[in-house]
Amino acid sequence: MLKGKTALVTGSTSGIGLGIARALAAQGANIVLNGFGDSEGPRASIAALGVKVAYHGADMSRVDEIEAIMAFAKAEFGRVDILVNNAGIQHVAKIENFPVERWDAIIAINLSSAFHATRLALPAMKQANWGRIINLASVHGLVASAEKSAYVAAKHGLVGLTKVTALETATSGVTCNAICPGWVLTPLVQQQVDAKAAALGISNDEAKKLLLGEKEPSMQFTTPEELGALAVFFCSPAAINIRGVAWNMDGGWAAQ
Repeated sequence: MLKGKTALVTGSTSGIGLGIARALAAQGANIVLNGFGDSEGPRASIAALGVKVAYHGADMSRVDEIEAIMAFAKAEFGRVDILVNNAGIQHVAKIENFPVERWDAIIAINLSSAFHATRLALPAMKQANWGRIINLASVHGLVASAEKSAYVAAKHGLVGLTKVTALETATSGVTCNAICPGWVLTPLVQQQVDAKAAALGISNDEAKKLLLGEKEPSMQFTTPEELGALAVFFCSPAAINIRGVAWNMDGGWAAQ
């Protein structure tokens, strides 16, 4: 379905981003990976799907590096047809104790990077009259949790940016939507599970049940593969009139 298209997925060397990149590649899209840590393994796994893959290690908190990765994608593949704004970080603390530098970093990576990548991708998308912008928000773009002020503010902002982008492209072949996952068992979330198990002296499985039981009625994690399938749907002809939604895959979290 996506043969000949190019997808840039930020924060895609592991977890949700890699799951989405693989799903898009399985539909024939060429992929630009981005992120820290090992890039060779993810590159090889996507290349095995028979598409072209490139990697750029841009720090998504820096405007000059965002501009660099967008220029790199254009040089490699002509333009970005599908932009998945997935890069994100987290820090947990009460507002009065929240480190100012962590606030600034979370807003920069979780929200501002999506704005900068979007503004740079839109001209070519509009010219081609085809494009898909998919913002990885969170259930925390819809509801809040204590001690996550910067993350919740950034994700609410990302949902707002999604709506504005959708309105500004409403009569074109460009769409913009947000995906709002609940708990996804990424390496980052596994660290939280491990910490809870260690702190309470319980098994990893018991810690997972406790984590899910606090928020997610389905008592099951969403997978990167499931999120990838939703991203593929957003890129399909069937989704052409889905514009500006914040689509939660949260096991009933926000329904409570």
